[in-house]
Amino acid sequence: MAHHEVLLLKPVENLGAEGDQVKVRAGYARNYLLPRSIAVPLTSSNRKQIEALKKRRGEREAHELSGAQAIAALIEKTRIAFAVKTGEGGKMFGAVTTNDIHEKLAQAGLDIEKRKILLNTPVKETGPAHVKIKLHADVAVDLNFDVVSENPIIQPGS
Repeated sequence: MAHHEVLLLKPVENLGAEGDQVKVRAGYARNYLLPRSIAVPLTSSNRKQIEALKKRRGEREAHELSGAQAIAALIEKTRIAFAVKTGEGGKMFGAVTTNDIHEKLAQAGLDIEKRKILLNTPVKETGPAHVKIKLHADVAVDLNFDVVSENPIIQPGS
C-alpha cells in the first residue's frame, strides 16, 4: 500500500491538528485531504509552514479551552427537570435521552453539541440523575437533573 506524508493545515478528527506531519494512504490524501485544502504534501518548502501552523494551533487551543471552562461553569450552575408521564407505581413511559437533554440545555440558553453529551443509556426512572458532558479534551462536567412525574403516582393495589 502506498502512503504519503502530508502536513495538516486544519485539524482532522482521529488524525491530528494543524501543523502535524502525518502519514496517510495515498488515496485518502489524493481524494480527500488535498482537494479540500485540509493538507499539503510534505516538501522542504512546506516544512517552513510548520512553526506558523503550530503557533496558530496553540492560540486556537487556548481559546477553545477558555471557552469550554466558561461553559462548564454555566453548566454546573444549571438545574433542569424533566416532567414525564408515568403509569402505575411511578413507572415511566419512554425515557429521557440525549436529544431531550440537548433540547433542555438549548432552552436554558446553552448551545452544546449533542455528541458532547455522554449518556450511556437513556434514563428510565424518576428521581435525580446525572450525565457527563465533555466540552474539551481537558474539560468535562457533570450535569445533574431531575426526572419528575407529571401526574400523581398511584401505587398498585391502592
